Order: sequence, then C-alpha cells, then structure tokens
Amino acid sequence: MAKFKFVEWILLWLQETAHFDFDWDTGNSTKSSSKHSVSTIETEEIFLLGQAAPLGVQIAPEVPEERLAIVGETLSGRVLHVVFTMRDGKVRPISARPAHKKEKEVYEAFKREISK
Repeated sequence: MAKFKFVEWILLWLQETAHFDFDWDTGNSTKSSSKHSVSTIETEEIFLLGQAAPLGVQIAPEVPEERLAIVGETLSGRVLHVVFTMRDGKVRPISARPAHKKEKEVYEAFKREISK
C-alpha cells in the first residue's frame, strides 16, 4: 500500500483553484470503474465540489512521477480516495476507490475543522 506525506501546498491548491481540467488516459478512465465501481464523473466531483482533504505526496513506493492523494465526498455521499498526478496543468487521475476507514476519519476531521 502506498504511503503519503502531507504537504500544505496541496490544501491551498485545492482551496484556491476555481476550475480543474482533467486528462484521462484510456487505461485510467476505465480502471477505477472496473476495479472499484468508481466512475470518472465521481472522481472529478471530488475536485469540483471543493471540500477534498489532501492526504499528501506519495513517498513510498518510489515512482518516477510525483503522485498526490486526496479524499473527498461525491454528490451521492460516497467518500473516495483519489490518486493523481499533474501534467501540463491538468489533473491526471491514476486511481479512485472507496476510502478506507482511516481515510474516512481523516476526511470527517477535515470537514469538522473547515466548518468551524
């Protein structure tokens, strides 16, 4: 399982970005749907709804391209874990799946904090 290190810039980027462009490759556009029943629309909702909690930058295992992770809620209330990279200013999702218990706890704590 991948490990992530929190970095504050991801939080600022998520909060300050008004518009996200997405870059889906053929494999990644169907992988999350077939493996985890998560659609591309749900994955994009995590960014567009503006309440995603950053998990950070992937530190293990090492990968050649910087990978980032967030956890957030879809319009239907599903809490998802999304791993992505940035290419040419666009969000390139790598995977999306239902969040695990600890990731949901991180997200719930984040929601409580921002609602204060």
